Amino acid sequence: MAIFRKPGRPGQPEPTPDGVADELAGLVEELEPGEPGEGGPGGLAEYRAETERGRRRGARLVTAIARRLGTGSRAAAKGAALGGRALTEQLLQTAPRIPVRNLATLRAQHPGAADPEKLADLLITGASRASSALGAGVGAAAMLPVPPAMPVEIAAETIAVAAVEIKLIAELHEVYGFPVEGTAAQKAGAYVGAWADRRGIDPGRLAKPAGLAAMALGSEVRQQVRRRLTRSSLRRLPSLTPLLVGAGIGATINLRDTRKVAREVRESLRGLPPVDPGYWAAAAPAPRRAGD
Repeated sequence: MAIFRKPGRPGQPEPTPDGVADELAGLVEELEPGEPGEGGPGGLAEYRAETERGRRRGARLVTAIARRLGTGSRAAAKGAALGGRALTEQLLQTAPRIPVRNLATLRAQHPGAADPEKLADLLITGASRASSALGAGVGAAAMLPVPPAMPVEIAAETIAVAAVEIKLIAELHEVYGFPVEGTAAQKAGAYVGAWADRRGIDPGRLAKPAGLAAMALGSEVRQQVRRRLTRSSLRRLPSLTPLLVGAGIGATINLRDTRKVAREVRESLRGLPPVDPGYWAAAAPAPRRAGD
């Protein structure tokens, strides 16, 4: 029995990196909670419906990424499935494409978040639920009589969850007043490094033109990213457990891990003076006019 997924059915469009990145961003934003006080009698039912929709969307996303990893030779797929250089390169190709919302967009989408702490709570909840949905989707596939390309599925889930966490880290920097300037590749390199370090970017580097260049993805950072991805892949192996247990394990591992990353990065950012003291007020949503 072949253990690697084939590239896809004839005539089925190959998922593009941009499309996958947009879908990951959409999954995160879909699972962000509403404003405090929203809900009502149907609140719990709607939450469960959102969770189920997220799980199905997460499963489709992991399948799409797995198809990309499985494209090409068996050796290439095996390298991606086992982590190492191939898995690292896939993440580095994805990172510059991840749509990151600036603070003005985040505040417009969550006008009830009155301060950075409340907005950060909403973003962390959405990212954690998205990671959980990705884990549940892969875990549920493990109960099938013939698990479909599970090594590649695990690699795909690892990349997807890392992308969700990198997006969260980037947006937490926006929330706490430490946006990274530069090209998409430069910003992605800085945020990937922060993900590997599990801490916010040193504000002193952001204030100097040479600081961003110093955070380029050199061999040392790549090795750290590779180790982090490999460790994450190994932690997801229990989600292959059959009899429906795998879905719960995968969801729980991802939920806990994403919350831990968020907590560590958040703690390193909160309390520091922002680059621009007036950043929060400057990004305030425009007041609604009567009749809107």
